[in-house]
Amino acid sequence: MPTDVDAGRSGLDLGDGWTRRWAVSWRAGGDDASCSVHDLVQEPVLTSAPMRHFTWRRDQRHRPGLQFLTSTGRHHGAESLEESRVLLALDFAGDVVDVVSQPLKISFTTCGKRRSHTPDYLTVSRRGVWLIDVGPEPLIKESDRESFAAAAEVAVACGWRYAVAARWREHAFAGLDAMASRRRLGSDPLGLRPVLLAEAGGGRRFGELAAATGCEPVARAQLLHLLWSRHLGVDLAGPLQDRSLVMPAGETGR
Repeated sequence: MPTDVDAGRSGLDLGDGWTRRWAVSWRAGGDDASCSVHDLVQEPVLTSAPMRHFTWRRDQRHRPGLQFLTSTGRHHGAESLEESRVLLALDFAGDVVDVVSQPLKISFTTCGKRRSHTPDYLTVSRRGVWLIDVGPEPLIKESDRESFAAAAEVAVACGWRYAVAARWREHAFAGLDAMASRRRLGSDPLGLRPVLLAEAGGGRRFGELAAATGCEPVARAQLLHLLWSRHLGVDLAGPLQDRSLVMPAGETGR
């Protein structure tokens, strides 16, 4: 669930011409490049490389790792468990084309001082581009809110969307974990997958689909695999239950 960033806007230099005063840098082909926010939308930042390598020290409470996304076919870096969760959720968001970790550094002015902020992810989907920061709500400081507000302004100036992933609905990871547990289900000895895909063509409830095969327990496992592999889609705004509507993956969210 996103958190409000308006509280961090009060000190930002957003007067006339701010998009030319604020700068953004990114990495492409092993070299650093930069421009003003005003010119950013014309630059190839959507194909950039991470701004920095992930590091870990003994005194940190989190460790970096890699999360494989079926939607991109690649591993993506995460600096914490919360970031790994965001990547896992993005894999089920629908229409995700690419994700760049640590995509760019924003240099902005606030209360007469120059500060910088590197958002966590730039997500490209067929419906648009999202700039995303990850921060557990209890750990967000005032300086973080200011950085988030600056990132939100840059996103709006580029025609992107922005969100801070700060907390999760209680049911969210029950559904994601259920599907993730079936991601390596390799065989279909009863030939249920084609039946499930055909039956879901017009949109069916999860429980109805499983029951329609005549082999409900196995069909449930195959349904979870088809959801994970993105052949089918489901709206995870609510808990994954028998009444959850299942449909072909390209139709979710329409």
